[in-house]
Amino acid sequence: MKFFRLDLLTLLISLFILNSCKNQDAIGLGVNSASQLNGALVDTSTIIVNTVKEDTAVTINLTKSPLGFFSDPTFGTTESNLATDLNLPGGGAYSLPSGTITIDSTRLELGFADGFYGDSVASTYKVNVYQLGEKYDDNVGYYNTKKWKLDPSGALLGSLSFKSRTHDSIKIYDILTGKPDTLKKVPAQIRIPIDNGFVIKNLFNASSTTLASNASFQNAVKGLYLTIDKTQSTGQGGIFMIKGDTLRIYCKINNGTTIDTTRIDLPAKMAASISHTYISSIPIVPDDGKTTTSANTVYLQGPLGLRTRITFPNLLANLRNNLLKKDSDIVLNRAELVVTALPGSNIPYSPLRRMTMYGLDIAHQRISLQDASSGDRRSGGINVFGGFYSSTTKQYHFVLTAYLQDLLLKRTVDYGTYIAAVDTTNTTGIDIAATPQIAARTVAVGTDKTSPYRMKLNIIYTKIARPK
Repeated sequence: MKFFRLDLLTLLISLFILNSCKNQDAIGLGVNSASQLNGALVDTSTIIVNTVKEDTAVTINLTKSPLGFFSDPTFGTTESNLATDLNLPGGGAYSLPSGTITIDSTRLELGFADGFYGDSVASTYKVNVYQLGEKYDDNVGYYNTKKWKLDPSGALLGSLSFKSRTHDSIKIYDILTGKPDTLKKVPAQIRIPIDNGFVIKNLFNASSTTLASNASFQNAVKGLYLTIDKTQSTGQGGIFMIKGDTLRIYCKINNGTTIDTTRIDLPAKMAASISHTYISSIPIVPDDGKTTTSANTVYLQGPLGLRTRITFPNLLANLRNNLLKKDSDIVLNRAELVVTALPGSNIPYSPLRRMTMYGLDIAHQRISLQDASSGDRRSGGINVFGGFYSSTTKQYHFVLTAYLQDLLLKRTVDYGTYIAAVDTTNTTGIDIAATPQIAARTVAVGTDKTSPYRMKLNIIYTKIARPK
């Protein structure tokens, strides 16, 4: 009975304490209630957004590289071609197999990676392969703006017409030494027939000096160039993501006593050359931070196409002037930027599945915002920071609480803040580098005051009186 009375007494005391709490719905940070005012929500469009061009980027040795031609009725045209080197088997000195070699076929095999964007139904594609007129050097950081020289002869080494079937597996013969070749299933790929004469000239008839080292072989062969033949392709096209290529030579070797099949692989590395031609109605402004007007519509695009520059001058000025009095401070409980896709812009091409947001430092180098930085204890990581597209609301949400708080307190300076396309491969971190590894795009409503879908910055804050 003593324990029962003690428990009852504890329960009654707890009820009195809870009942004494006032304004439980008020937003605060646990400060003294005598110096705290209620939280408030600011739903504002006092921001400036404009479309600017994306930075250039090095495109060598990527996990996936863009190849294709896409005629987008909303944006214009995007073209991405690939330059590749060729390497000897094993990457060092090479000796040809002994015996008489007869080529059955030569294929340039391109593996698909996730990320195709465009018309996968009605369009047909034709890819052409040429020899480079300059050496592909893997030690050079080639940018997406690189224009490659082709062999003066202009000879077409190979071509293939195909449709977008990036997830359909195919069957090929598996070459087994000393055994019958067998069929095997492999992931979807492009297999471009290459002129056997190119292999005979540059490999089988090459001098011992040329085959003495990989560098000597590359000096002689230079490399290959892959491009979509726009005159022989149909439809609006699209951009494929390629994860690797290898020149494979399927041949027979007769050593006088036996005949066997074999395969000689010349692996390759790639660099992408990307160009965009935009329609005149897209309002692209210089990326100098001097534009004071805001666009009603903004455009974001990969690969290395367009991004959006965003500033918050009016909002910060209003908060400082109207709320930050001498006798008070403001704590931002939550600041969230809401970006909505322009209604109808997701048909027939879907929006970016994810976007990123980042800032610039004083040297105009990209840096993570405080809310996205793993080095800032206020960051909640990728899932809190956001940037993911919701197919239900057609929106992207970014949490910017720490970043805007630091701007308010002048702990940081806005040297440039951007929203941009980002690859979805990284699921654990927040990438901020300009990337050629995404081909999708988004048309978003800017600060159009007549639109219910305009870009919004929702802020929940608490005004705290300073101690006297």
